[in-house]
Amino acid sequence: MEALFTSTAVVALAEIGDKTQLLAMLLATRFRRPLPIIFGILVATLANHALAALVGAQAAAFLDSPVFRYAVGISFVAMAAWTLIPDKLDDEEAPRPRFGAFLTTLVAFFLVEMGDKTQIATIALGARFQDVVSVTAGTTLGMMIANVPAIFLGHELLKRIDLAKVRLIAAGLFLIIGLWVLVQTAGWIG
Repeated sequence: MEALFTSTAVVALAEIGDKTQLLAMLLATRFRRPLPIIFGILVATLANHALAALVGAQAAAFLDSPVFRYAVGISFVAMAAWTLIPDKLDDEEAPRPRFGAFLTTLVAFFLVEMGDKTQIATIALGARFQDVVSVTAGTTLGMMIANVPAIFLGHELLKRIDLAKVRLIAAGLFLIIGLWVLVQTAGWIG
């Protein structure tokens, strides 16, 4: 039980204000269908955190390599650019993307979670407790505790906000995160 409760608390707290929480809100505004997004996050987190818990401490060195960090930084800058491009989802009558909310969320969330602080925490928790099932269940529960309210509250707030402004703010945050990762990786800031 200690592994489950500790994993839940650590990840729920680490996820507050994290990039994956921002992604959850962005997906909620893009698709306006919370249930497929929630299930996409659940499946992506289960898969990602089960692998992370299995890998344990051995993967920590790989995930902290400069090449991986540069790739993460560049992906955030690319996400910033993509966020600025308005899509037809802003128009109520536009068709949904061909992959739908669930599959888009599943893939995006799984990839963005790679190298994230909650994934690193899951690796450390897996190494600490050596209980893949409890750690995976706990970290997944922590992700859901942090992200499900963000999906619903973000969606309600964004009904009242201009989506173009939201895109600019989200792109700015992704750009800042990406540049920050790149600057830290280059060693310009400790």
